[in-house]
Amino acid sequence: MPTDRGFVVVPQVLEPSEVRGLRSDVERVRRGRAGVRRVLADAALRRLADDPRLCALATELLGSPATAFRGTLFDKSADTNWLVTWHQDLALPLRARVDAPGWGPWTHKGGRLHALAPAEVLARVVALRVHVDDNTRENGPLRVLPDTHHLGRLSETRISELARDFDAVECLAPAGGVVALRPLTVHASSKSSSATPRRVLHLEYTTTTVLGSGLELDDDAH
Repeated sequence: MPTDRGFVVVPQVLEPSEVRGLRSDVERVRRGRAGVRRVLADAALRRLADDPRLCALATELLGSPATAFRGTLFDKSADTNWLVTWHQDLALPLRARVDAPGWGPWTHKGGRLHALAPAEVLARVVALRVHVDDNTRENGPLRVLPDTHHLGRLSETRISELARDFDAVECLAPAGGVVALRPLTVHASSKSSSATPRRVLHLEYTTTTVLGSGLELDDDAH
């Protein structure tokens, strides 16, 4: 596996026949929308998240057995196009609110309770971005600032400084490839300039759903 610098590109994980099946599953849950939350409630996509190849990759990166707890479909195309500015992924879905040190602010997204998590908790999470289509420079790829996951939770000002001072890396992968991303890695994506879609299944894994202080992750299945 390539060196983990807050992200890892694994060019080929799924076979072509598996990619074709994944595209059918994605079209079933997409229903014309640019993004779909809680896709692990779908049995076929849950089976993919539990695939031994993906679980082994997440486990290797996190250093302990890892399981998927959240899945989101992103569908960027000429019709559903957007850019994402430089940021970290700090919010986690939780079963119940507990006012614990380092957590918050608390919000509701998609009818689900979330809070920004401490850096030490986010270090036990990794996202595996399974590419449904070829991801090229033209269709809005993920861009990352390597090694920034070591810096903890960052202010918007600090993120802007890093984006100015660091050389960004584009994470390109073919259909069936996977890009692993640590949530504290500063990342962004630009708008697509291509008619080719960029569908990504963003699967998040953790080594534990029990986070201490009475806090527990809310799995997609709940």
